[in-house]
Amino acid sequence: MPEKSLTGLLRVLIKILLVEDDLLFAETLTDLLEDEGYSVTHCPNGQKALDITYENKFDVYLLDINLPLIDGITLLKELRGANDNTPSIFLTSHKDKDMLSRGFLSGGDDFITKPFDTNELLLRIHALLRRVKITKIKCIRLLCHDEIHKRILYDGNELDLSFKEYQLLLLLMQHVNNVLPREMIIDELWNSSESGSYGAVRVYINRIKQLLPVMKIENIRGIGYKLVP
Repeated sequence: MPEKSLTGLLRVLIKILLVEDDLLFAETLTDLLEDEGYSVTHCPNGQKALDITYENKFDVYLLDINLPLIDGITLLKELRGANDNTPSIFLTSHKDKDMLSRGFLSGGDDFITKPFDTNELLLRIHALLRRVKITKIKCIRLLCHDEIHKRILYDGNELDLSFKEYQLLLLLMQHVNNVLPREMIIDELWNSSESGSYGAVRVYINRIKQLLPVMKIENIRGIGYKLVP
């Protein structure tokens, strides 16, 4: 895949949580980011943002500092205390050095002062992601493995996979264009206390084939399976 196309695909996979109580400003930022291909979730206050992070994983946090219920600095402190190391950028009208120091000490990675140029925000997001994210996504044409979030995507959409289907498809990706023996699949998917079978492997393979309309999984009779992009 050409580098330009790959960069565009990676961008589609990136999920941003925007925490901003100015609804008009938040709508403007959301439109900007979605036009760039990012997936954006907006929260108007810190408490709602804290709640949503328990059920969802994001790649970047954009946090206003002056938020209702839980301010941005306290919010990030709580997230960091829960071992959430998602890269974060503070959006702030503060120019006070003490406030900015508090932001960095709470675990912030960067800040941008309002009003700001939208191109500068995009550049800062891009720079942050280049350091922590892009190298964690491996793609074979339209099929991508997001190592951080342990998910596999096809054409930018997350595949609905069971845990063993995820393990099996990841194995096929790791051995792309090579035959993956059935014995290796069973050893990887089932531990010693479980009983795997060729029939069970075949069921998982057929299920995965239904999710990949273009890519091909070949059955090498009596040996195993091969992913052919």
